[in-house]
Amino acid sequence: MATGRALTTESEREYIAGEHGDQRRYEATSRVRSRITGPLADDVEFLAEHRPDLLEELREVVCEQTN
Repeated sequence: MATGRALTTESEREYIAGEHGDQRRYEATSRVRSRITGPLADDVEFLAEHRPDLLEELREVVCEQTN
């Protein structure tokens, strides 16, 4: 089982929380946004084609967390 964070590193979480200034927050936000529109979007497309059941699990977690 993977032991790292799924979308952000521990440092990026600190930066986005504003613990290290605005420039670090901006940079970390940019990196995370790039992952969302790049690798994560690619993974969603892959799962849609090959494992729609896993994609549905992902949607449930993401959508449940935002409500």
